[in-house]
Amino acid sequence: MHGGAHFFRDQHPPFRFYMSIFFSVCLALATAFVPQAGTTRPTAAVQAPPFQAPAPAPAPGNPVVVVSTSLGDITLELYKERAPVSVANFLQYVADGHYADTIFHRVKPGFAIQGGGYLESLVEKDTRPPIQNEATNGLRNTRGTLAMARTRALRSATSQFYINLVNNTVLDHKGYSPEEFGYAVFGQVLSGMDVVDKIAATTTGTSGEHADVPTTPVVIRKITLKQ
Repeated sequence: MHGGAHFFRDQHPPFRFYMSIFFSVCLALATAFVPQAGTTRPTAAVQAPPFQAPAPAPAPGNPVVVVSTSLGDITLELYKERAPVSVANFLQYVADGHYADTIFHRVKPGFAIQGGGYLESLVEKDTRPPIQNEATNGLRNTRGTLAMARTRALRSATSQFYINLVNNTVLDHKGYSPEEFGYAVFGQVLSGMDVVDKIAATTTGTSGEHADVPTTPVVIRKITLKQ
């Protein structure tokens, strides 16, 4: 019996032996999870700002104009090869100073902003004769494109233009009837679409026979051709 008891003690070390192992393990774990002197805790990675795509560059040979408005500048590329008549007409009005002090007289959110024909008093400026309608050039009335405004008559565009706020497929050329012929796109916004959207957000009302007129005039101070 005594020998058996002795044998039993050899297989099971004393209680203090267990406690020694326990404290050793705890010390090892504590060392592993506590930062050492002179070190710092890792910090979260700093998020880089989102990449901003540069403004598109105009195609070689395409004229570029700057529309200076009371709400900021809009830079436009003109499609000289695709819409030569519309571009030449527009640039002649620019050279003549026609657009100085005209306004965006028609502003329809979710559709377009239109200008280039009226002064703040809503007196219409004199123009040259109407031009050929180049709506058959294959260019679409997508957001940010520049197009010639006209009446219901197919060849009635003079100085007025509009900038599309959305993809206005209803204005694209689809056929040769008056309802389907469409409106001629002749350029696009290179920069300043934020200004276009700011103009689109202005409060509008009715003035005489004109609807969708900004209550605070949005004035085109000048349009200049960039060299």
